[in-house]
Amino acid sequence: MTTAARRQPQREKLLRIGEVVRRLAEEFPDISISKIRYLEDEGLMAPRRTQGGYRLFSEDDLERLKTILRMQREEFLPLRVIKDELDAPGHKDRKRRRPAALGTEDQTVTLDELRERAGISLELAKELEEFGLLSPRGSGGDKRYPESDTDVALTCARLARYGVAPRHLRTFRTAAGREASLLGQLVAPSLRARNNDRRTQGLRELQQLAELSSELSSLLFWRDLRDLAAQ
Repeated sequence: MTTAARRQPQREKLLRIGEVVRRLAEEFPDISISKIRYLEDEGLMAPRRTQGGYRLFSEDDLERLKTILRMQREEFLPLRVIKDELDAPGHKDRKRRRPAALGTEDQTVTLDELRERAGISLELAKELEEFGLLSPRGSGGDKRYPESDTDVALTCARLARYGVAPRHLRTFRTAAGREASLLGQLVAPSLRARNNDRRTQGLRELQQLAELSSELSSLLFWRDLRDLAAQ
């Protein structure tokens, strides 16, 4: 290779929309060309165009599209909320984690690690714990927090910027506990079974119930907000 060739930057490979669909099909079986076009029309995607009008997607575009589809599938967020989240300053520095699969143990962190990752003060961390929004295990110097509590703390900190104090968020914690308790009662016999196959089936059903419950809660929540906005 010549010196000139080494100095020349490698040209980024761009993908046509059909190739994007093929790349995503395994993880998102329902993906289609029309859905990608719809996301573009809604302002969530901005692929480049050839002179002939064909869409060209970079690897960054592909990653953004994966993020959008995961947020729809796992968090049931409306497109406008997803767009605001993706366009928010510092979004790329915030890594969204999928909840640990049911039946597996969540990793834990210390209070200092949680505070550093969420960017919160000791005072706020204590308030969140006081109102049940953080769920530590152990006590004293052995106290540790589920890794998912980092995301809880980060979200609570962002709400605090709007004047939403931890005491106001106790309602969310109570509602979540009631929903989880209801779903747990529905599959309790399977989860307590000694037969591994039956227990595995119970965990699978609980996962499916959780996804449907989360979707219903989101739909009802946004319907009520639309009613408030229309007043």
